[in-house]
Amino acid sequence: MAVTDPIADYLTRIRNAQQARHRIVEIPMSRMKKSITEILYDQGYILKYKFDANEGKNGIISIALKYDSKTKVPVIKKLGRHSTPGLRKYVPANEIPRAINGLGINIVSTSKGVMTGKNAVRNNVGGELICYVH
Repeated sequence: MAVTDPIADYLTRIRNAQQARHRIVEIPMSRMKKSITEILYDQGYILKYKFDANEGKNGIISIALKYDSKTKVPVIKKLGRHSTPGLRKYVPANEIPRAINGLGINIVSTSKGVMTGKNAVRNNVGGELICYVH
């Protein structure tokens, strides 16, 4: 069965793996998912990741999920989609919302690549609001 929204599928796989307390989740690879994974790693939301281009048609992203060492609570509290295939949300640089008063991040697809909302504002570029993480 073909997935109509691959980014929503990516986010759902991460949410489900965390709820089931899995350490690693495997997701089909695409350039957009690759960029989002790198941002999640840079921002400290995931432990590590590996891109395996040999697996499947496009390859697989293996993501090691991050949990609090004492309480075993997932580091990612909420993960959600802003823009969907049926309703794209584009915003100029000065209207990019702050995720949970600066405690989370928004991921934005801009003409200069996929980046966090803060970086998009800093570079003064708007784009499509993809998802939020906190």
